[in-house]
Amino acid sequence: RCWSNIPFITMPLSRAHGKSFAHRSELKHAKRIVVKLGSAVVTRGDECGLALGRLASIVEQVSMLQNQGREMMIVTSGAVAFGKQRLRHEILLSQSVRQALHSGQSQLKDMAIPVLEAFLWVFPVWGAGACAAAGQSGLMALYEAMFTQYSICAAQILVTNLDFHDEQKRRNLNGTLHELLRMNIVPIINTNDAVVPPPEPNSDLQGVNVISVKDNDSLAARLAVEMKTDLLIVLSDVEGLFDSPPGSDDAKLIDIFYPGDQQSVTFGTKSRVGMGGMEAKVKAALWALQGGTSVVIANGTHPKISGHVITDIVEGKKVGTFFSEVKPAGPTVEQQGEMARAGGRTLAALQPEQRAEIIYRLADLLTDQREEILLANKKDLEEAENKGRLALPLLKRLSLSTSKLNSLAIGLRQIAASSQDSVGRVIRRTRIAKDLDLEQVTVPIGVLLVIFESRPDCLPQVSALAIASGNGLLLKGGKEAAHSNQILHHLTQEALSIHGVKDAVQLVNTREEVEDLCRLDKLIDLIIPRGSSQLVRNIQKAAKGIPVMGHSEGICHVYVDTDASVEKVTRIIRDSKCEYPAACNALETLLIHRDLLRTPLFDQIIDMLRVEQVKIHAGPKFASYLTFSPSEVKSLRTEYGDLECCIEVVDSVQEAIEHIHKYGSSHTDVIITENEKTAEFFLQHVDSACVFWNASTRFADGYRFGLGAEVGISTSRIHARGPVGIEGLLTTKWLLRGDNHVVSDFSEHGSMKYLHESLPLPQRNTN
Repeated sequence: RCWSNIPFITMPLSRAHGKSFAHRSELKHAKRIVVKLGSAVVTRGDECGLALGRLASIVEQVSMLQNQGREMMIVTSGAVAFGKQRLRHEILLSQSVRQALHSGQSQLKDMAIPVLEAFLWVFPVWGAGACAAAGQSGLMALYEAMFTQYSICAAQILVTNLDFHDEQKRRNLNGTLHELLRMNIVPIINTNDAVVPPPEPNSDLQGVNVISVKDNDSLAARLAVEMKTDLLIVLSDVEGLFDSPPGSDDAKLIDIFYPGDQQSVTFGTKSRVGMGGMEAKVKAALWALQGGTSVVIANGTHPKISGHVITDIVEGKKVGTFFSEVKPAGPTVEQQGEMARAGGRTLAALQPEQRAEIIYRLADLLTDQREEILLANKKDLEEAENKGRLALPLLKRLSLSTSKLNSLAIGLRQIAASSQDSVGRVIRRTRIAKDLDLEQVTVPIGVLLVIFESRPDCLPQVSALAIASGNGLLLKGGKEAAHSNQILHHLTQEALSIHGVKDAVQLVNTREEVEDLCRLDKLIDLIIPRGSSQLVRNIQKAAKGIPVMGHSEGICHVYVDTDASVEKVTRIIRDSKCEYPAACNALETLLIHRDLLRTPLFDQIIDMLRVEQVKIHAGPKFASYLTFSPSEVKSLRTEYGDLECCIEVVDSVQEAIEHIHKYGSSHTDVIITENEKTAEFFLQHVDSACVFWNASTRFADGYRFGLGAEVGISTSRIHARGPVGIEGLLTTKWLLRGDNHVVSDFSEHGSMKYLHESLPLPQRNTN
């Protein structure tokens, strides 16, 4: 019988019912793993020979996992393809010298192919067996050579159907595999295609019967269950399981597949090579899942991911289709993204007064439900303190208070008041020609993904800005603020419900990794990270085709000029560093003009920092002026986020600017001086998002700028820069209104001429 005929409902007697992993994140605990390599993964596109580079990459990943202490097994195809290659070569070499001289060397190579194909056509059973027999030894020799590079031994096992139906053979196979695993040897398992009956001839390549490499899906599932493996990875030439045939217009990759979901899937044709198609893989996967083995079907041929697809799966990353028996209580993140998209479009279609009404309602709820919010926040603080996993600055960010909630409510009301004409505002009008008018109007960006950590107050701020700008919103908060985020999101949806747009703002509560969220380029239009510099860098690295708005670091400078006011210096420095040292707009490096060293002003600065218990790190030049200096700074590009700062000496305002450009992060930089000319020079030449004169760095904030709130501070040079409010969450579209206009009318001999006249803009609502 063919392997596809193995029954999928009868469980092997020797395998007790186990429990598969419920979530991808648990796959990292998999100890025993079977990797099934499909025909299309192992073979070249011409089905004659092996894809050596791809195979080497797979061996490297398997070796890495084996050396981590896992027990790896491989179910491989490839013997028939490798055998084809060898037999063609042998036929070529066996041509007579007379034929070679008569036909010419160039024609001789082409003669071997039809000779072999004719043999396979006439004798399909023997032909497949011959190819398999010729290819098995070479295939195994190749595996051995590759695994030897990683000091790993591999062993070949060939099986047939009878090995599973004969109890004694089955026990022998089981014992052999266990012994190999015990000795840290990787078993390489394949069907014995030299003796097993082949399937019916295929006709999947232009109607020509092709001897294809056998599919080992059911063999891999059977072995996985027999050996009580934790994970079966099935590598094919598609990304995973789609709800309709891949390549069709509406096909969507299924992230998680549950038993019983077969009715929602339309299967296409079988693989170009191999015996089975996706339907056979799903049957095998469900059978293995029933036996307690977790399964992932993924693409092993894509050049961008094949080099790490196996290790990514084991690390729990969102790759391919994961089979699970546990359905989540709520929607998947993909469904949430679609809900946010649809809800955002409905939100954008509301009248400005209706969007403002939602925000006013949310502001009221923040004060009306104050006790419930603070109680939830107290739970988060207690859990964080008990687990000891948060540093003091992060605990401060996590904490909510009555005053914080009152400030939030005030900020939200500012957003509501200023959002009346944000969406649909005409910013340019041009008369292209007679009766042909063009308008550029503001529209929402689409769906925003905002990722924030230890900042529950961020949730209502960002929600209000998304509502005001008509954007759908996905929120991913840190688990340390789970209770606070939950109630704040509930209140947000309560406010949205007054106009039936509850789904526009979604809180991601699944075990979705941030890196996986950053790959949802078809659902998300803009990612906005709010958190540590490390979080922002990780997101910028992980984002695949989605723009990221934000700043990786907040290295803010204050430069004290020779003409600085004594009264202003200590006040501005104290506020910039000590008012909230964990903020991204807090002072990190203090630049002092050389002429101020050993002056009363310098002593006052140092005394104030000591009183405020600020730890001082000396820059290289500052340290050279001192006999006994504070600890020298390890890097001038350090964001401390605490009561610490670096002091460095500069010779001029020009040198201060050069230092800022070299070591800063283009966030916020300040000059303290009474010299207006020096100040203007600093303001014009410092290339940062925010540049201030005689004002604290802490003013770099959307609320303090009068924006009501901000989704973050952007240091990028495209689109929004600095504190990002409603305007930064809008883009534009062009509206052209004509009357039977065609471009040919404007040609050299046409009847119409371009006017390109600027038209007045409609008056804005300034209430």
